[in-house]
Amino acid sequence: MFAYLLRRLGFLLLTVVLTSLLVFLIAQVLPGDVCRVILGREAGAARLAECRADLGLDEPAAVRYLTWLADFLRGDWGESYATGEPIREWVLGRVRMSIMLAGVAFVVAVPLAVGLGALAGLLHGKWPDTLISIGSLAVVGLPEFVTAIVLIQFAAFRFPWLPASSAIPVGTPFREALPALILPALTATLVLLAYIARLTRAGVVEELRQNYVRTAELKSLPRWAVLLRHVLPNALLPTITVIAISTGWLVSGLVVIENVFNYPGLGRLLVFAIDRRDLPTLQAIVMVTVVAFALANLAADLLYAALNPRIRVGE
Repeated sequence: MFAYLLRRLGFLLLTVVLTSLLVFLIAQVLPGDVCRVILGREAGAARLAECRADLGLDEPAAVRYLTWLADFLRGDWGESYATGEPIREWVLGRVRMSIMLAGVAFVVAVPLAVGLGALAGLLHGKWPDTLISIGSLAVVGLPEFVTAIVLIQFAAFRFPWLPASSAIPVGTPFREALPALILPALTATLVLLAYIARLTRAGVVEELRQNYVRTAELKSLPRWAVLLRHVLPNALLPTITVIAISTGWLVSGLVVIENVFNYPGLGRLLVFAIDRRDLPTLQAIVMVTVVAFALANLAADLLYAALNPRIRVGE
């Protein structure tokens, strides 16, 4: 297990380095001039040249990449081109806000989706299966902003239970932020529900057809025991991958949801950085996103081994 963890952490570091190179190269070919965005269209050639020299943009690309990567790994993420703020504190503050939102959505979405999927699989071909399948597909077919607007209309305007806007200050404690997190989290839950539920259902249906299930039933084991001890651990293996990917998406990919609700998360900061062509901030956000996905996949691999002892994580 220890050797496996070391190998995976090595892969994680390699992924981060390769991604950093790719992100840097993409940032260099983006259209537009950073200094033109900062100084405005009326800036003269002398001021533009001075700006490029101050930002180090007049140095060779290889030098700029190595300098940026070394500083990033040391924890010096530079300053924002748009605001002049230290990027590390700025981005990590938004990461905290995104983790709070992702945590609420995860706690609601995963147990609900797995439970509905297991129920649909257990009652395969019956009316609860049909109802769950049609209902989840109907919800996931709606764009995120439509789902968000419907929830705002009913839960904030028609029945004023929750705030319509989630524009809270960065650093707000979780308990105070919770009311503003519920509607965005419900929107993300409805997006994830069908994918996880249907994959769980398919896994349960497949496992229920296996010989070991019939053997367990012939031994008069309770139905719930067969489902919990034998069927679900095997049926959830493909679902874990989707959940891992969804975790990375919840942390950094809620761009539409965060903008609809004005929530100060990482996705909204990403839009800001793109609009202002704030390349250092954009690069930092992408790097944090890659690490989030890599850690989620590592957790998924470890969970594979916990659910299925036949998987030898040491190989």
